[in-house]
Amino acid sequence: MTTPLIISDPKIMFGKPVVAGTRITVELILDKLAAGETEEELLVDFPRLTTEGIRAALAFASKTLRFDHVYEVEAT
Repeated sequence: MTTPLIISDPKIMFGKPVVAGTRITVELILDKLAAGETEEELLVDFPRLTTEGIRAALAFASKTLRFDHVYEVEAT
């Protein structure tokens, strides 16, 4: 079983979904991309962030929006 790239832990950023191993929230990534920042700019601004982390955040947001309510991501 692979380690999830997006996790939610009440002790990290109040339980908001984050890229594993960071305090970078999915919300922040979406906000920055929506504001016109590029993936390359995000990677420079947040050295612990990876291309895979950005793609995982986008996939998480997409999957979440398919449901009528949001499911919590289990922390490991």
